[in-house]
This record gives sequence, structure tokens and C-alpha cells, in this order.
Amino acid sequence: MSIADGVFIHTCESILNDGVSTEGEKVRPHWEDGTPAHTIKKFGIINEYDLSKEFPVITLRPTAFKSAIDEILWIWQKKSNNINDLNSKIWNSWADEDGSIGKAYGYQLGVKHQYKEGLFDQVDRVLFDLKNNPMSRRIMTNIYVHQDLHEMNLYPCAYSMTFNVEGNKLNAILNQRSSDVLVANNWNVVQYAVLLHMFAQVSGFEVGKLIHVIADAHIYDRHIDMIRELMTREQFPAPVFRMNPDIKDFYDFTVKDFELVDYQAGKQIKIPVAI
Repeated sequence: MSIADGVFIHTCESILNDGVSTEGEKVRPHWEDGTPAHTIKKFGIINEYDLSKEFPVITLRPTAFKSAIDEILWIWQKKSNNINDLNSKIWNSWADEDGSIGKAYGYQLGVKHQYKEGLFDQVDRVLFDLKNNPMSRRIMTNIYVHQDLHEMNLYPCAYSMTFNVEGNKLNAILNQRSSDVLVANNWNVVQYAVLLHMFAQVSGFEVGKLIHVIADAHIYDRHIDMIRELMTREQFPAPVFRMNPDIKDFYDFTVKDFELVDYQAGKQIKIPVAI
């Protein structure tokens, strides 16, 4: 079985068995029909993935690998906040008539800041430190910028990355304030596993561990039966992750440079998304 399947099932069991319901509470999310979208939630989920052993994609149902990469490149490489630069419709509900999601995600990564060594945006600062000061304990990004929250159409969910080098391996912690476990948990894990592979390769490191810290991990009320069904499904071995080894510049990667070999997964399910 895929290690990611085991982590996913354990996370779901933990939420369903030990979580707290928001039924009866005032909640912001709602379903398309206007009904409040309540959850069973658990605070403080921490999952670890050793990327040197296996690529962490679940096999219980397919994770849209190429679309997940397209979005992470949209945010981290293009540093865009406009859905017209994205090849999927996942952000359409939060975009204005011009396609903008406001000063969120890629916008924040593209803002330049003054450092002692010069002017950098957050992505280029990570690349600079990994090359010039890899033992630094200050290699991190943060897109939850309070003075700009009022101009964001959605507050960032996955908001901070902290990078750390051990020997020849690059590790990272992904901090996430909120995770819709059925819709987006493995999607985000796949994205940031790929991102860690990218940073490692262009900086001359091997890939290490991805630690995923979730403040509010939740299962929506209309997803509970789907989760229970997923947890009983057959599990398959993890696929082999391949990335173009010739890419040495972070900004040269394209979606075509990534591949999952022998990816087997159960049938896809149609999932309602709370907004």
C-alpha cells in the first residue's frame, strides 16, 4: 500500500473518532444551495512524509497530479493571482470579473522585500539562502500578510513554508490553517512534495522530509459517507515520481517535467465543494 494512503486513513479516523462537530455553530462556509456547511474538525494534525522513500500520493482515489502541479507553479513560479494564468477552474468561485483573487497567494510571493543582501521576493530569497547560506534557520516564506487580508478574496489556507537542510537533504514544514480533508488534503501534500523536490534539485540537495502541520483539519457533513467508503477501498503501491533531471533553474520547470509512473488508483468520486 501507499504510505500516503495509511496517513490519510489515520487522519480521517482521528477526525471521525475524536473530532468535534460544528453543528449548531455559526459557520462561514456554505453549500451551493445555501445550506450551512458544518464539519467534524480536529485541531493540530501533524503528518510526516519521507520523500526519499516514496512519493506521497494516495491511491484510494485519483489525485489530479498535473492540475496540482499547474496550481503550485501558478503560485510559486508565476507568482500570479489571476485565474487566467491557471489551466483549471478551481479558483473561479473566488475570482472577480477580471480573474483576480486579490492580494493573495502568488501576489504575496512576488512582493519584493529589502534584505541586507539586496531586494528579493520570498521565492528568490529561499533560492538565495539555499545556495549561499544553507545552514540558516531562517529560510521561510509567509503569505498570511495581515495588512493585505482585506484585499484577498480568500485568506490563504496553506500559508507558510520553513526549509531546513540536514546533511545533503532538504526538509520542509508546511503550515496550513485549514484543510478540507476530502477535497484538498492530498492535493496539497502532492503540491508541496513536488515543490520540495524542485527546490532540492535546483539547489543541489537530495529531497528529505515534508512535515504537514494543519491547525483545523475537517471533514464536511456531506463528505462523511464518502470518507467512510474511501477508507474501505483497496490500496495500491505508490507510483514512481519522476522529474526532469536536466532542470537547474527553478523558473524553467513546466508541468511536462513531472510524471507519475504506474499510478494506480480507485475510481474517482464526485465531491460537492463548500464555498
